Amino acid sequence: MDFVDTCVIGGGVIGLAIARALAAAVPDVLVVDQAASIGQGISSRNSEVIHAGIYYPADSLKARLCVEGGRQLYEYCQSHGVAHQRCGKLIVAADVTEEAALLNIQDLASVNGVNLSIWSGAQVTDAQAHIRASMALFSPLTGIVSAHDLMQSLLADLEQRGGSFVGSTRVEAIEAVDGGFVVLCQADGAEYRFGCRSVINAAGLGAQVLAGSCKGLDPVHIPPLYLCKGLYFSLKGKHPFKHLIYPVPEASGAGLGVHATLDLGGRVKFGPNVEYVDEADYSVPEARREDYFQAIRRYYPQIEKARLVPDYAGIRPKLQAPGGQPADFVIQGPSVHGLIGLVNLFGIESPGLTAALAIADYVHTDILGY
Repeated sequence: MDFVDTCVIGGGVIGLAIARALAAAVPDVLVVDQAASIGQGISSRNSEVIHAGIYYPADSLKARLCVEGGRQLYEYCQSHGVAHQRCGKLIVAADVTEEAALLNIQDLASVNGVNLSIWSGAQVTDAQAHIRASMALFSPLTGIVSAHDLMQSLLADLEQRGGSFVGSTRVEAIEAVDGGFVVLCQADGAEYRFGCRSVINAAGLGAQVLAGSCKGLDPVHIPPLYLCKGLYFSLKGKHPFKHLIYPVPEASGAGLGVHATLDLGGRVKFGPNVEYVDEADYSVPEARREDYFQAIRRYYPQIEKARLVPDYAGIRPKLQAPGGQPADFVIQGPSVHGLIGLVNLFGIESPGLTAALAIADYVHTDILGY
């Protein structure tokens, strides 16, 4: 039976970042994914925003890893030539009734080490004349990045460090044995087994199922998964946006509201919404255009409904039940479940892309200790 030191299951931005970090410390790091190529899951269906770390509870993993991850990500993009733009974002109060919520957001961001400046309605008009706001917060650290370019760069780094990626390989089961694990896979219709010292479960939407296949892991350590769909509509033609525009977040804490996001190709897209679903479905019904139009026109009154076109959808791997309290990332190591060498990552939704490099460091040093 073949043997590798570390198997990372999941070839999205989180798995690739972790594998890259570990490959600097150990030999034979292998990334496997059921898709034929990298980044075909959650990582290819997000807003590509570099978040500042504004909304997350103080000292949560989301807050700590987003702030540190954003800093690392900007440095990485600059040093590795990854396409990105630090365009900043405005969080807008559509009227005076939402201004208190902005001040609460500013206070929380400050606790997380993120400084936001208050803009008056007149300042918003000077910067973005088409935006209606009585007040806004400006985040200079928010930006956008090409997730595809980032993942390609992480893969190149991994390969330069002696690691590798294998696609079209579905992990069926993991068994804890003396000295490590045995991983059972299906590839090209054939069954294949190999041994490894460590297993990193970065399977995104499949993380809970994968953990459930691990013989020796107590199911009590596997949190429930809630699939949460988010739709994006794009705007046809020219647009006047220079910054990202976010409304006041939803009161439930499940999402940040239908916001305007720029991409590096010069387009603007609106989304995502929050829609809990029973199964992964990536359709974008045109019937949702009216809902988006009504949400957008609160801060962008000049929006023309006919220019809104369905674009794409993503699925968040939430640990927060519908109507429940916001949930933090769950990154489990041996101190939790008792299996030396196993790391499970659950609920890595936004700000996972921003936090990816910091998550990798956390798994590398804090969880595995090497």
